[in-house]
Amino acid sequence: MQALPPPPPAVEAPAPERSVETLDQLRVAAALTDARVEVDSRFRGASIVLYGAVFNPTDDPTDVVVVVRGPDAPVRLVKKTRNLGVWLNSRPVLFEGAPGFYMTASTRPLSEIAGFGQLRRLGVGVDHLRINAPEESRTVTRYGVRDVVVSRLGEDYLDWRRAVIRLREAAALYNTDPDGVTFVDRGLFRAEVELPSVAPTGEYHAEVWLFRDGEPAGVSNLTLRVEKVGIERDIYEFAHRRPWTYGVLCVLLAGGIGYLSSRVFGRR
Repeated sequence: MQALPPPPPAVEAPAPERSVETLDQLRVAAALTDARVEVDSRFRGASIVLYGAVFNPTDDPTDVVVVVRGPDAPVRLVKKTRNLGVWLNSRPVLFEGAPGFYMTASTRPLSEIAGFGQLRRLGVGVDHLRINAPEESRTVTRYGVRDVVVSRLGEDYLDWRRAVIRLREAAALYNTDPDGVTFVDRGLFRAEVELPSVAPTGEYHAEVWLFRDGEPAGVSNLTLRVEKVGIERDIYEFAHRRPWTYGVLCVLLAGGIGYLSSRVFGRR
């Protein structure tokens, strides 16, 4: 029997190339398990895992803060006021720039990670959330931040702003978790993004901030899309493309159902 030829010599694969410039650089990288969430009639919410790694060439401790912001939507508020023993609605207040969804998750409370001014400049945290004031009158510099809006609401602006946040928190659309980011291994972390069933559709933006000594040391930006699918999407797009036609059809459909109901129950 003829002997088999000897196997070819082993060839060592070259080591993967790494950028020399980033070996000693403090930075953060992150990703989402799902970058697209489909919403239909059976949608009851979704839980998405955000995971990432901190590249820290030193032994200095760092903190990670995750901020997820949904598409902005107008919020119209009225307040009950008592006049001459009668409860009446106040003049409506419209906030045009309130995010439809907002959450923060961090390795520890935000106040322990960075100072008030730093968080305000970055807009990190519900207390520092940028919500467009109605009928902006002028801007000033406060807390070392330029162009702070002074609304026509005056001192009542903060009360109205808290009402917006309180309503969104009650609907589980705003959430703050000071222990929401956990390190599963050296440099590896994870956080969960919980979307309620009433989460608005559209494009969401996630920021993963890396802090060291109270200062931002890096950031990773991600995008998440929440969109309707199936018949719900078709109806939604039709209503936005042809609102007048959609409105007329809704009126006709409601009238037809009312007429049929009166005929059916009127015979009894």
